[in-house]
Amino acid sequence: MADDGPVEHGYPHLDTVRDSITALYKRLSYDTVQTFATSVAPVDVAFCDTDDLHMGAQRVAREMVRHYRLPDARLIVSFREMTHAANVELTAGPEYFVELNDRFRTHRRDIGAALAHEVMHVYLHRLDLSFPGTRENEILTDTAAAYLGAGWLLLDAYREDSASSQKLGYLTPEEFGYVLAKRALVFGEDPSVWFTSPQAYTAYVKGMEQARRDEQQPPLTAAGWAGRRRYAHDRRHGPGVQKGVPYSFSPDGRGSLRVSFPCPTCHQRIRVPVRGRVRARCSLCRTVLECDT
Repeated sequence: MADDGPVEHGYPHLDTVRDSITALYKRLSYDTVQTFATSVAPVDVAFCDTDDLHMGAQRVAREMVRHYRLPDARLIVSFREMTHAANVELTAGPEYFVELNDRFRTHRRDIGAALAHEVMHVYLHRLDLSFPGTRENEILTDTAAAYLGAGWLLLDAYREDSASSQKLGYLTPEEFGYVLAKRALVFGEDPSVWFTSPQAYTAYVKGMEQARRDEQQPPLTAAGWAGRRRYAHDRRHGPGVQKGVPYSFSPDGRGSLRVSFPCPTCHQRIRVPVRGRVRARCSLCRTVLECDT
């Protein structure tokens, strides 16, 4: 939790974020991901100063349990002085103890953001889905929360001005914006209408620009002129991994080439023959891709 300290920007964790999206599709399946087409509604996690602190926190926790489809999970929320924003004790369940930083006693509107992350820890724990290393696992948790419809709260908790700053989660604001944009492109849902933080909206716009660039990489037909020219140059030089580009070429065993590239939706690698215009369908997320190989 960045609290009046420097906030990291840009895309330093982008590879892990993309790996996280792929892992979600592989572990959950396309059909299960589709059941999260509707995000947590702002009204369902609203928390005003007149609400009872503990009863309100329990209400928001129950909403996160409902959203993540953990009907038999019971969260016990408490508050204490701590360095991190929150912590959850991952046990066999069905009861899970969540501790929130004491600062949320007076920053109640961000309790939903903290619980979105902690309840996702429970969800991934039950799925037995994790990455090696604490930081990678936290990035997976942030990415999963955002992609499955609750992580917009984490980005909205980002506020920064000349005198103070606050950010929850391990992703940068732009990386949160990127994941939310990837989700928006799949489900047609615009989370920016819920943002109360102007900095969150700016980060989302930047994330959408990055997400759009994923859809404009060769051999996809939406690639720009410069990308197509580089692709043609690399294709002439035959098999091998090319530096600075997401695609690579390999022989198919019959004297022809195949090109491998990441799906712009789920980032699983797709291999298609190098023979001009082809239509490919990602077996993981079912996206149909128009390619010019």
